[in-house]
Amino acid sequence: MTDEFSDIPVFMEQMAESIKKTTVLLNNVETSAFFDLMLKAKRVYVAGAGRSGLIARAFAMRLLHLGYEVYVVGETVTPALEPGDTMVVFSGSGETVSMATFCATVKGLGGTICLITASPNSKISRIADCIVNLGDLTGYYRGDPSSFEVRQMTGQYRSVSSAFAPLGTLFETVALVFSDAVISALMEAKKEDAGELKGRLTNME
Repeated sequence: MTDEFSDIPVFMEQMAESIKKTTVLLNNVETSAFFDLMLKAKRVYVAGAGRSGLIARAFAMRLLHLGYEVYVVGETVTPALEPGDTMVVFSGSGETVSMATFCATVKGLGGTICLITASPNSKISRIADCIVNLGDLTGYYRGDPSSFEVRQMTGQYRSVSSAFAPLGTLFETVALVFSDAVISALMEAKKEDAGELKGRLTNME
């Protein structure tokens, strides 16, 4: 076994430890505000670019299992947003051009914007109604403020350390854990159990 592969459990432990650190630093006012909005939301739209988009889709799937009317921004079957609808955006930088454009549109249509981010002082945060700052323990977003699209086109992605949690990995991992924790809290608040969620799973696979 090579040294590189033997380090995998160590990296996993480091990531788990970073998630614990992030949990301690979370702002209870922010998380409570987000939870209250999600609890009252009627129609929910989710959005994110790149890997953050995958986290957004995972969150949308669990919301669907909870009985929410939920849509992914950009899909052909996503209906028009109406005043009072809620959009949850996952963006580590808070500067992604496409996401900022979506948010500006939602704001103009009378929707509510919730931003899950690692950059609380950003273009999207300035128009968001609710912000949850998951932190930037690796300093990735502070060190590279350029947009997702620019980094993609210019190949500026680089590891923030020798190998641990490269790129925006830590934000995305924490965002997934956070969104699943929100689902657990919503399950308790709505008095739903795993059996009820299972009944809403797709039956066409």
